[in-house]
Amino acid sequence: MPDQMQPVRTLAPAGHRLDIEAVRVRYGQTLAVRDVTLNVAPGEILALLGPSGCGKTTLLRSIAGFIRPDQGRITVDGRAIDRLPPGQRGVGIVFQSYALFPHMSAAENVAYGLEARGRPKQEIVQRVEATLAAVRMSGFAARRPANLSGGQQQRVALARALVIEPSILLLDEPFAALDRSLRLDLQLEIKRIQRRFGVTCVLVTHDQDEAMSMADRMAVMNAGQVEQVGPPTELYDTPATAFVAGFVGTTNRLSGVVEAVMGEAHDIRLDVGGVMRVQSPRTFSRGARVLLCARPEQLTLTGGEAGFAAELRLSLPLGPSVIHDVVAGATELKLQQARHGAPPPPGPVRIGLLAGARPSLFPEGDTP
Repeated sequence: MPDQMQPVRTLAPAGHRLDIEAVRVRYGQTLAVRDVTLNVAPGEILALLGPSGCGKTTLLRSIAGFIRPDQGRITVDGRAIDRLPPGQRGVGIVFQSYALFPHMSAAENVAYGLEARGRPKQEIVQRVEATLAAVRMSGFAARRPANLSGGQQQRVALARALVIEPSILLLDEPFAALDRSLRLDLQLEIKRIQRRFGVTCVLVTHDQDEAMSMADRMAVMNAGQVEQVGPPTELYDTPATAFVAGFVGTTNRLSGVVEAVMGEAHDIRLDVGGVMRVQSPRTFSRGARVLLCARPEQLTLTGGEAGFAAELRLSLPLGPSVIHDVVAGATELKLQQARHGAPPPPGPVRIGLLAGARPSLFPEGDTP
């Protein structure tokens, strides 16, 4: 036991800067990461978001040192780490599978990294106790992984990564193996701990809700490239590409032709029928084919002859909101509105744009 007269040492905020500069990774003839440049500010959580095979895990493993990039630089506080072995990078990583040693107790798992670095025994005991307390696992120090729940194992894995006081903390799909309710609890817990320690963090996930709830900024990747980087609300409200519009949040896609242009106002003759006026900072010429991406809350059931004709198939009340499942021709749409009384019955309806809504316009050839 540590000397009771000595204060238990806690982790100091890290606050290190991570810079990824023109990193390229190739597997044979496949270019998995294509000249990616990203900057992560001290104490920030950056989420790498994208579908399977987009390059996000390869980029994370390049930061960790498990993969050596073919090109580019990775630096922490201006110091190059891309040629250092994993153990010398000062990077902590939490895997999806937790990767705990099954024959060791929780405390022994957390102590492992400090022992490998030759830390004094007294320091190891103090730091392990402090870190287990930080992740609320003090009462489980003697248990082995087989006697811990999935959420408890994840906390131990997080403590093991934090106890070495990493410059950068990497989270590789850390909640994928957990059920939904436990996943939310752990998301809040990890963000609380990350804020307390001030550690710079890179989170890899394919779950947009997870990224939007945890990250200060998100980088959406597609085919090895970063399509857009920014705060979650920016990517949701003003997606840079049709891919980002479709991947971050839910979007309705409507094709059409630009019929008139008046400044930022574009009158779009929709293929499903009707004309919709859309405000867009992108300028399209008259006659151009465009793709209109509207969020479910940006569309509304209208009265009279406004909007375009559709068929309401089903309405689902969800607390204060109602989700309408609608089809117009062969195009399926989802609408979300505030619930006022009973939803309308299935049947013919008209769909319009909610006042003040600004859906996104892209050239029709953009990959959705």
